Amino acid sequence: MKLLELIELRQSDRKYIDKKVEKEKIINCLEATRLAPSASNSQPWSFVVVDEPELKNKVGRASFGPLKAFNKFVPQAPVIVAFVQEKPKKITEIGGRIKNKEYPLIDIGIAAEHFCLQAAEDGLGTCMLGWFDEKKVKELLNVPESINIPLLVTLGYTPENYLHRKKIRKSFDDVVKWNKY
Repeated sequence: MKLLELIELRQSDRKYIDKKVEKEKIINCLEATRLAPSASNSQPWSFVVVDEPELKNKVGRASFGPLKAFNKFVPQAPVIVAFVQEKPKKITEIGGRIKNKEYPLIDIGIAAEHFCLQAAEDGLGTCMLGWFDEKKVKELLNVPESINIPLLVTLGYTPENYLHRKKIRKSFDDVVKWNKY
């Protein structure tokens, strides 16, 4: 499959079937993630794979938000991966302060997309989650309070008849400028 076809295939899936994800496929996704580029090759990440059903359901419920209104699909996913923000290299940290940029968050976003694209290639669905009770998730996963978890990603098989949504994006001309703003 060509890269643009894979990008078109990848979507935020919010429905999963009760089917275990093979460990080899989880490892493929993590390897694609591990190989992602990062500022000064800091690799400011680690990943907690949650596939033990009881713990996974607790982490999933921690993403429901106020009044349990968000992300109700999350416990359906057989796997949730917590993207943990680790300390970057000193040079990246200094550069980030000088340039007023959060390089580790940019790097984690790139790594997460690598994860999701590999999952799509392997026939799996994903959804990136930024809305969750981080304090609760840290507690459940034994992540120190001083360390951030900026992102959770669900992983699993979607139903065969699950709708592949056409991407609705701004037009090319609306977002691309040549040589000046």
